[in-house]
Amino acid sequence: MIRIKSSRNAAGSALTLVTLAMLAWGPRLHAQEAQALPDAMAAPQGKASVLRLGPGDLLELNVYNVPELTTKTRIGSNGDVYLPLVDYVHVAGLSLEDAQALIEKRLSDGGFVNDPHVTLFVSEYASQGVSLLGEVMKPGVYPALGQQRLFDLISSAGGLTEKAGRDATITHRDQNGKATVVPLGKNLADLPDSNVTVLPGDTVVIRKADVVYVVGDVGRPSGFLMDNGRLTVLQAIALAGGTTRTSKLSDARILRKGPNGTAETRIELKKILQAKTADVPMQADDILFIPTSTGRIVGTRSLEAVVQAATALSIVAIRP
Repeated sequence: MIRIKSSRNAAGSALTLVTLAMLAWGPRLHAQEAQALPDAMAAPQGKASVLRLGPGDLLELNVYNVPELTTKTRIGSNGDVYLPLVDYVHVAGLSLEDAQALIEKRLSDGGFVNDPHVTLFVSEYASQGVSLLGEVMKPGVYPALGQQRLFDLISSAGGLTEKAGRDATITHRDQNGKATVVPLGKNLADLPDSNVTVLPGDTVVIRKADVVYVVGDVGRPSGFLMDNGRLTVLQAIALAGGTTRTSKLSDARILRKGPNGTAETRIELKKILQAKTADVPMQADDILFIPTSTGRIVGTRSLEAVVQAATALSIVAIRP
């Protein structure tokens, strides 16, 4: 048996040709060997330990003071990875720390390296991507390459849509569904502290901004984003270019979705415009309908037509 003496305070020994010839002689580690690790090793010790290795992941291995053992290798479909001297090691399902400890044990038990200190780096997590959902141009699952950050992920997905809200919800797979809400600026660069690290297995959801719609006899029927979550009837009408001389102010109404379907509420728009009664706050997905004095809306079927017309409107990017 050829041994390599390695100390963190001593210079590493070069591998001989005889040692290189023995690379394929090391015993194979099967899945049950990984299960034989001490319980303390298997317990997660922190956020990094949550990440589990899997088939396809690309690893970089370094052994302190033994540069000859430096290698880059990819985990096979069976969960094994081939390493110098120790042959195959089953690392699928292990955290990075557990895999490092297991390889150190194989090097030490086999008599290849005394007091080995192994460092593993995952340069590509092929087995665990990051799911990006919601209001981005290209929702989907994206590979976690190196240290991925939120803004990089959003950029990979083509950026935010015009309907995107002002926060992202990040759910970590191994934290019992616990979610973190990260604020987003009007421009991503406005809040650099929000460019947090995302981990393999995370799910990121960019929520849809709250929208209200103004339909009917107004200057510019449109949908408007409620950036701060507050919008009143007067503000919505102002954003829509105001009413016209043919608007039937006495028949204005708000259509609001509820658990039992869409309900309509008449509002005294003429008195609101004259400041004779209080303005009315609107809620997300409300439809403010201003009919024309030359016609009227009657019956459920016509109300459905108003709802369909609202959902077909373009969303105005001007935020109140």
